[in-house]
Amino acid sequence: MMAKQKIVCVLYDDPVGGYPPQYARQGIPVLAAYPGGQTMPSPAAIDFVPGELLGSVSGGLGLRNFVEGRGHSLVITADKDGPDSVLEKELVDADVVISQPFWPAYITADRIAKAPNLRLAITAGIGSDHVDLQAALNENITVCEVTYCNSISVAEHAVMQILALVRDYIPQYHLVVNGGWNIADAISRSYDIEGMSVGVVGGGRIGSAVLKRMKPFDVALHYTDRHRLPTQVEEELGLTFHSDVESLVKVCDVVSIHCPLHPETEHLFNDELIGKMKRGSYIVNTARGKICERNAIVKALETGQLAGYAGDVWFPQPPPTDHPWRTMPNHAMTPHTSGTSLSAQARYAAGVREILECWFDGRPIRDEYLIVQGGHLAGAGAHSYSEGDTTGGSDEATRFKT
Repeated sequence: MMAKQKIVCVLYDDPVGGYPPQYARQGIPVLAAYPGGQTMPSPAAIDFVPGELLGSVSGGLGLRNFVEGRGHSLVITADKDGPDSVLEKELVDADVVISQPFWPAYITADRIAKAPNLRLAITAGIGSDHVDLQAALNENITVCEVTYCNSISVAEHAVMQILALVRDYIPQYHLVVNGGWNIADAISRSYDIEGMSVGVVGGGRIGSAVLKRMKPFDVALHYTDRHRLPTQVEEELGLTFHSDVESLVKVCDVVSIHCPLHPETEHLFNDELIGKMKRGSYIVNTARGKICERNAIVKALETGQLAGYAGDVWFPQPPPTDHPWRTMPNHAMTPHTSGTSLSAQARYAAGVREILECWFDGRPIRDEYLIVQGGHLAGAGAHSYSEGDTTGGSDEATRFKT
């Protein structure tokens, strides 16, 4: 039997009004499998009701009864940033850390050096760049995530933001809320997306799902990726492949970003690349905030090089209250909610439970969940990431509440 383990779980705060006593809908649809056939998370059991709020502190991913019933200890907190945070204090003797991309526990090299027992870092969702992957490689820490759990959730959100930007929905909504009715003002920046060219950076599960969902809008579809899609898929969707991102952005009216964050994609969308885009084009970024250079986005919106920017991702997270993306013109930002719908939470909570069951029982973790194992990029990580670190600068998140 495995020795007692300490698990530290970092989740976002409960709703301001308190943990929900009831929900808008009774339950969620039951899905048999992901598109393409990958099976859903398959833990031995779950201790939660699918469709309930699991990603906040009180929801606890439905883990407490399971973890403590196995004789292990579980610390759940939302306090994650700065030297006096609960995470900083509890991580030093932790064996396992769990975090979500939406409220990431930045596991930096410094924190890893102070946590000699740490052997497993689980991402409750997709995207493990908040862990210093190079330090994890060096220290033989296993890093894993619940691959595919919220890919379709994010794709739906990206399509919503594409349409919101091009049709200029948010200002029109605010006009109504504020008692106005000037139609000329409402539509002065509103266009049809029909006939535009839409490009995707990263043709993986999320990017491919966005392309599939955009096809019925009668747009020209483009994509770039280090791994080209099968010819059959390109033909079915009418895709144009670009060998590099520069070629893609030059011809597209809308660019949707879906590649992982690693040293090769950090600040990919900078002044130079944005300058190669069509004037008045749009960027949607539901991947990672750091793929776009912060001030370059602000400048492009102010000059009109970009007609709009919609993002669900920031760096750091949470962003300080003076983060310029909060107040830049013509944006449609959301607070990284795309992959944590109540539907998605049921899948990633079940996936975390499955990973922990394997860990406690000494069984292999699914290959598709692995990012780093045995000192090497592994599984999904070997396909999507490169060695290195992108956690630098995360200390800025300490200014969020101050």
